[in-house]
Amino acid sequence: MKTSGRQWTVTSEEQGLRLDRYLAAPGRLGSRGRVRAALERGQVFFNDAEASLSDAGARIASGDTVRVWLDRPGSSRRKAGFEASGLHILYEDETLLVVNKPAELLAVPLGRGTPSRSAYSLLADHLGSRGRRTPFVVHRIDRDTSGIVVFAKTAAAQQVIKDQFARRQPERVYWAIVHGSPRPARGRWRDHLAWDDDALRQTVTGAKDPKGVEAISDYRVLETFGAASLIEVRLHTGKRNQIRIQAAVRGHPLIGERQYIGGAFNEPPLASGELRRSAGALAKAEDPPLHIRIRTRPAADPAAVVRGARSFQGHRRRRGTSNAHRFACFLALPSLSRGSPHRP
Repeated sequence: MKTSGRQWTVTSEEQGLRLDRYLAAPGRLGSRGRVRAALERGQVFFNDAEASLSDAGARIASGDTVRVWLDRPGSSRRKAGFEASGLHILYEDETLLVVNKPAELLAVPLGRGTPSRSAYSLLADHLGSRGRRTPFVVHRIDRDTSGIVVFAKTAAAQQVIKDQFARRQPERVYWAIVHGSPRPARGRWRDHLAWDDDALRQTVTGAKDPKGVEAISDYRVLETFGAASLIEVRLHTGKRNQIRIQAAVRGHPLIGERQYIGGAFNEPPLASGELRRSAGALAKAEDPPLHIRIRTRPAADPAAVVRGARSFQGHRRRRGTSNAHRFACFLALPSLSRGSPHRP
């Protein structure tokens, strides 16, 4: 029996069953092995939402709809959670590659004629070893930032996903530790930025500047430690160095910031060695399973950074001093809506 596009409605007699058991029944997928494979490949939809392997034990209710789409484009050989030349690939199918880029690694080469190690070059080696084409760039994040970066495998997929970024459909959330405490504790940063090709940095400009582009971020303070705060930033636009300059021009540069400091940025004292050591763990976290939305944990347990910041606060109260250490403190991007060019 062909089941490539079948849909069922749960009856009152079937309610309470696990989703995987329901689908494993004769006349549907027929075995839990087939159900597992379909869930891993994104071929199961529960009440019109893509289900994942973590949903196998979900209890179904009367009136729920369950659909399988076994020939869904791009779902035949999904892979997730493995390494390519040391780069953690969170997701891969026939059109997409999603990686968790560590801090200090370029997203793409600098493009100045000097070969440089980057997520792009590592993926090119990964694909080349299998006779595939090089990846297509969709977006970038800063070298010092750890987090999710999406690449496409075809020009058509690249254009579709870039269009989604242009329409601001992907959800992009960052955590960062900044000097001071932004006030109010929740709000929106809206600026016009212009990239300086000579200085290789963003500048704040006016709305009438033809080179200026609008940059919008929503922020909220998660916790304050006296001299520093942990904030969450949701990007509406994705301009180069956006979070860094928007925080800095308001007097709250990221701890470890090396460029947007001094002068108009009103650089505060740098963090103590204790906070530096805690944030140094930011590149050593494991990632949770892949679900409908691609997620990674911050590059270390945020509690470790919080403990370091609290310790830093107590240290300042006791000693009244802090050591001048610079370090990259850019946390991982926890979630990004999957922008597949193929939709059910």
